[in-house]
Amino acid sequence: MFVSDCLTVNQKGHLSIGGCDTVELAHQYGTPLMAMDEDTIRAHCRAFRQSIDRCYDGNGLVLYASKAFSCKAIYRLAKEESLGVDVVSGGELYTALQAGFPAERIYFHGNNKTRGELEMALDNGVGRIVVDNLTELQTLDKLAGEKGKKADILFRIKPGIDAHTHQFIRTGQIDSKFGLALENGEAMEGVKKALTYQNINLCGMHCHIGSQIHDISPFELAGEVMMGFLHQVKEQTGHVMQELNLGGGFGVKYTDEDHPIPYEDYMERVSTAVKAKAKEYGLPVPFILLEPGRSIIATAGITLYTVGAVKEIKDVRNYVSIDGGMTDNPRYALYQSSYDILVANRANEPKDYTATIAGKCCESGDLIQENASIQKPQPGDILAVQATGAYNYSMASNYNRIPRPAVVFVSGGKSREVIRRESYEDLCRNDV
Repeated sequence: MFVSDCLTVNQKGHLSIGGCDTVELAHQYGTPLMAMDEDTIRAHCRAFRQSIDRCYDGNGLVLYASKAFSCKAIYRLAKEESLGVDVVSGGELYTALQAGFPAERIYFHGNNKTRGELEMALDNGVGRIVVDNLTELQTLDKLAGEKGKKADILFRIKPGIDAHTHQFIRTGQIDSKFGLALENGEAMEGVKKALTYQNINLCGMHCHIGSQIHDISPFELAGEVMMGFLHQVKEQTGHVMQELNLGGGFGVKYTDEDHPIPYEDYMERVSTAVKAKAKEYGLPVPFILLEPGRSIIATAGITLYTVGAVKEIKDVRNYVSIDGGMTDNPRYALYQSSYDILVANRANEPKDYTATIAGKCCESGDLIQENASIQKPQPGDILAVQATGAYNYSMASNYNRIPRPAVVFVSGGKSREVIRRESYEDLCRNDV
């Protein structure tokens, strides 16, 4: 019934998260409301950190992929849990720095970083800039030279692996906007050019094959392919790479149809493959980096809505309208993402009603789920959508001039606001 252990049904028959009654949360903070269990987030951080320490003998670092959910509170939490972070824009970098996150543990990604973003990264001393293409490499070398600095970089590589996931979230194949391909020689060309630049320090390689992957084999293959490339680099240039970032993409449980593999199993098998190739090629095992985002945050979060109209179209379908929608969760419109949904104030009742959950935007495609099994709702009920911690608030918009929701962290039966609800005044703040 629930995708996370932080969700239970309390004595009132209400859905509870982290010991907090979700109906009371909705009344206290209003809806739509995103609630995240802080203890679950921390447990996931520790599971990744402990497994990478064990499998790579402490020679690695877990980077929280903050595009999944970015705010000051999550960067402070990542700092407390001894993680690094992966940022993909100047805005995420700025937020992390404002939260006091150590710049040397920030890895800056992006396929089209602006000159201003690269300058911000250099000025603040981020740990690594993950270079996506040869144009960026040339620009970065020039900027670093102007500043009297040397940029520590990783190259983003497309290892030619097609992870079996939605086409919009595959990134490892040659036909991708991200990175340099192995198949056509551009990756090696980039390496050789980087080694000639005086203001560039090539530390290692990065790859990311996709997201929401429920199979270990593509990750094993990526590790083997990347170690093979490190071997080729050494053979052709004499340069030994010290770091290998294997990205993220670990699948999570959105519904009962998902069967995620324990993080420890991923780490065990991929580390075995990496170590075997290192031995075969006579290479040192590189410092390993991973970038879990969704798998740290997704199942820790839920979104609460208030039910408005219930429209029953005979012999067609039932529509349940909510006070949010694609403005706080565009994933169904984008990917047809599946969710488990329930009526929070009737969580102890059977799901005997089939409905399409409709948002309030003036857009036919503004749906959260179709043909969902839920408890029969009434106007004013609180609807809960599970596993919305990742890529919901971070992808939220103000379409139709709808304010973005508040976000609260819960722990041990207590809640605290970490992002305030936007007001109508906020929407007009930059208008002139």
